[in-house]
Amino acid sequence: MESKRQQKFAGVIQKDLAEIFQREGMNFLPNTLVTITKVRITPDLAIARVFLSFFNNANTTLALNTIKAHASEIRYKLGARIKNQARIVPQLEFFLDDTNSYVERMDQIFDKISKEPRQPDTEE
Repeated sequence: MESKRQQKFAGVIQKDLAEIFQREGMNFLPNTLVTITKVRITPDLAIARVFLSFFNNANTTLALNTIKAHASEIRYKLGARIKNQARIVPQLEFFLDDTNSYVERMDQIFDKISKEPRQPDTEE
C-alpha cells in the first residue's frame, strides 16, 4: 500500500514524464505515441517504476528497449523539471503495461463465447 506521499510524488513524476514524452518523444521513437499509464514509487522515493503503453508501434519490445537505452537522458530532463520539488531524482525503471493486450484478448474470448450457439435450458 502506497503512502499519500508516494502517491503524490508518483503523480508529479507521471505528469512531468508525460510532458517530456509529448514534447521530445519523437527523438526516441518517431511516429509512436508513448503513454505513461502508471508510476509506482518505492517508500524511500529513490526508484520510480514507470509503466508505458505504446500506440502506432508494432514492436513494443524494441520500443521499450529504446526507452531503456535513453533512461539516463530522460532522468536528466525529469531532474530539470522537478529540481524544486524533490531532493533526489529517482532512478527510472521502465516496464511495458500490457493492460491493452489483456483487454483485447478478453474481448476476443467474449466474442467467441457470444457467437457459440446457446444450449436450451432444460428444466425438470
